[in-house]
Amino acid sequence: MFKLAKPTLVAAAVSASLVAGAVNAGESFGFGRTATAEEIAGWDIDVRPDGLGLPVGEGSVLDGEGLYEEKCAACHGLFGEGEGRWPVLAGGKGTLAQERPTKTVGSYWPYASTLYDYIYRAMPFPAPRSLTPDETYAISAYVLYLNDLVDEEFVLTNENLADVKMPNEPNFFVDPRPDVNNTRCMTDCADPAAMQVTGSIGGVTPVGHFMEGADGPAASHEAQHELEKKMEQERLKELGVEVEEEEASSGPAALSEAALAGKATYEQACAACHGMGIAGAPKVGDKGAWEARIAQGMETMVNHAINGFAGDAGMMPAKGGRSDLSDEAVANAVAYMAESSQ
Repeated sequence: MFKLAKPTLVAAAVSASLVAGAVNAGESFGFGRTATAEEIAGWDIDVRPDGLGLPVGEGSVLDGEGLYEEKCAACHGLFGEGEGRWPVLAGGKGTLAQERPTKTVGSYWPYASTLYDYIYRAMPFPAPRSLTPDETYAISAYVLYLNDLVDEEFVLTNENLADVKMPNEPNFFVDPRPDVNNTRCMTDCADPAAMQVTGSIGGVTPVGHFMEGADGPAASHEAQHELEKKMEQERLKELGVEVEEEEASSGPAALSEAALAGKATYEQACAACHGMGIAGAPKVGDKGAWEARIAQGMETMVNHAINGFAGDAGMMPAKGGRSDLSDEAVANAVAYMAESSQ
């Protein structure tokens, strides 16, 4: 296990000059342009363990509780226990030496700055970078509270975050082994056909690496979700509990031109939630979940998707958090989901 140190000021200055030189060189060939200070500031959001890089702000455990329940609990559970296959955030103390440790913020992470940094740049899952610094401080404070690292009156700020000491910090160290280069194989090489390539689906937590006999043998996050749901239904049936079967859609005979155009947008931007029914999102193909929504009319559904909507079952961020999508692309994706769920 190792951690990477921040470059020195001299190294950082040299790196910056090299990057600037590369960009300017691009301009001389007629492509690209030099990034503005505002554009650089938008990406310069990394935070160091000593607090360097934190924006000015604060957030209390009390404020973080409500924000966490609204924006995080659907995936991570009300108490950080995790929902389905989504990451567990709290607990796991004393498990790192076990065969199957529970790696959480409290049991494994070395620095509180990592918690703030990850939440700010990547959460909530449907709408990353939508949290303000104060909201991020508050949610971070609440997650620390769930791990018994701070008390319920604690207020996390840019000035005291570096003072929060994580239990597992001493077990992280700089790897002293030198860098090495592998020698290219030229004879008696492994057969590519016998190699197993693993990966993730749509950026969601990968489970394709699990083997038969492990606790998650499905080939994708969505398939794992379906597998666990099926196993739970079978368990309930054995106990004599009546299980309501999901009313699946047989699918339309043919999709409209708009729906066909929206399939790619759905797969890239919508499937993460609508493919698995996360946070109250109606699952594509579930006729019962879409029936009432379709009855509202396409105009209403598209308006909710573009501008955002909060209902009894959950909330839909504007454009699913993908502000880069055009209104037309979102409308086409809605057409694809609705027509595939009739």
